[in-house]
Amino acid sequence: MVVPNPDPATPLRIYVAGPLFSEAERAWLDTLATALRAAGHECFVPHEESAALTEFTGRSIYQLDGDGLRSANVLVAWLDGIGVDDGTACEIGIFAELVRSGGPQYRGIVGIVTDLRLQRRRGAVPGDGLNLFVAGAIESAGSICWSVDEALAAVARLA
Repeated sequence: MVVPNPDPATPLRIYVAGPLFSEAERAWLDTLATALRAAGHECFVPHEESAALTEFTGRSIYQLDGDGLRSANVLVAWLDGIGVDDGTACEIGIFAELVRSGGPQYRGIVGIVTDLRLQRRRGAVPGDGLNLFVAGAIESAGSICWSVDEALAAVARLA
């Protein structure tokens, strides 16, 4: 269930999810966050936020990112790759349940696919080449988009 923002004058707080282990992945997420910020939204980008951590442990990352998820209105998840990044899949699952719980602050999920390996399969098979459980979690709370422009439009509809 996607819930529109009751106060469009208030910017959305967006959790930007995606793989962040290479310089290229972080740069792509930074570009996405820049576009979302240019549209007037606040962004929680895990690799930006983790710079404040004094230690990198499973517990500290889970605490930081969990707090980011709970404070967000929208999750924007980058889905490219042979398989959805495992951390991103976990974030999608957590946020889908926050939306399902009915908290009015949780607006929805926007998935972004730009990977040609997945684009070529679009519409060819159920789930369009994505893990069906992950695709179902996204679609239960939002939509899967096939370009950044389409994703920005989906976020605008939530705001």
